[in-house]
Amino acid sequence: MSFVEPGAPDDRASEARAGFESSYGSAATLVGRAPGRVNLIGEHTDYNAGLCLPLALPHATYAALARRDDGRVRIASRQAADPWEGSVDTLGADTVSGWASYVAGVLWALREAGHDVPGIDVFIDSTVPLGAGLSSSAALECSVAVAVADLLGLDPTPELRRDLVAACIRAETEVAGAPTGGMDQTVSMLAESGAALLIDFEDHTTRPVPLALDDAGLALLVTDTRVSHALIHGGYASRRQDCEAAAERLGVPSLRHADLAAVEALDDERVRRRARHVVTEIGRVRDAVAAIETGDWQELGRQFLASHVSMREDFEISCPELDTVVQTAVEAGAVGARMTGGGFGGSAISLVPVERLAAVMRAVDAAFVAAGYRAPAHLRAEASAAAGVVSTGSTTGRDG
Repeated sequence: MSFVEPGAPDDRASEARAGFESSYGSAATLVGRAPGRVNLIGEHTDYNAGLCLPLALPHATYAALARRDDGRVRIASRQAADPWEGSVDTLGADTVSGWASYVAGVLWALREAGHDVPGIDVFIDSTVPLGAGLSSSAALECSVAVAVADLLGLDPTPELRRDLVAACIRAETEVAGAPTGGMDQTVSMLAESGAALLIDFEDHTTRPVPLALDDAGLALLVTDTRVSHALIHGGYASRRQDCEAAAERLGVPSLRHADLAAVEALDDERVRRRARHVVTEIGRVRDAVAAIETGDWQELGRQFLASHVSMREDFEISCPELDTVVQTAVEAGAVGARMTGGGFGGSAISLVPVERLAAVMRAVDAAFVAAGYRAPAHLRAEASAAAGVVSTGSTTGRDG
């Protein structure tokens, strides 16, 4: 029994450089790094102008790249057997598909924003588990974005970082064709080490919420159920449509402005439950932040559990494997647990006393064996820094 390790940034950057040289026969100019994320609480609230509270993982994606003078773009990855090649002048949804569309989409979006992006060779390496609901796609986009920005000599100001968030969102929605509310790209670009990031999607403001978990003897355990999570399937889109329908029937611009009593009066039972989840989940984010800031970890655990019940019953995005993790983790000593991410598979997060970590992992593993599920994977979620360029001899990256 062991954790999925993130690796040291220097070591992972060196591996990415080696992969670049093996693929292209020349040296990479630089390596961009961007973290995956886990959401503490606030699910399906981003596209409803709500609140969410993610943190950046130490597990990250690394993009080694170099400029080309002929306008060609070549994209390869250690995690994929199908490299892609094309022209920087013809990037778009019609010319690239699959995983490479996330990379090509960033180049396209930066050009659309007015940046003079040249031909580029890119090699990708990652320790973010794929399909686990931990934002491997946003980490991919953001690692390329910070690397290209550095290649172009752009100053990594807070304003540029927000511009890169916008470019990565366009890449995912307009080129890769996957829906996103923007939480994943925002935390990957703006996170701070040692803190979760409170994001308000009504005015797009953010503030760090420091996590004093070590002082409390607690840890965040992420369990990847290995049930593939894919937002391009229709479940995400249908939930979003239900939320939009609820807002329209309530006469509000978004569910952020909805009153719970009015929600409960909606005639359509399914739409009512979807809206109820969003309205109550936004409230749970506020309560979770208050609990963290006062050190009331039992209350945070209660908010985790209430969130999971809401996602299971009202939003209907859990699955038996996620429910098994949550129930088993709490029975084995976790303070609280919930599924995390877009749902339909992926991961759960548990708040666990450090001395109970091994016991919780063993219990979850045993429960999966008893149920006949595929063996899960576990990783520790330690709040890490935002995307940046990995400098030689640095373990933090040049992140401005």
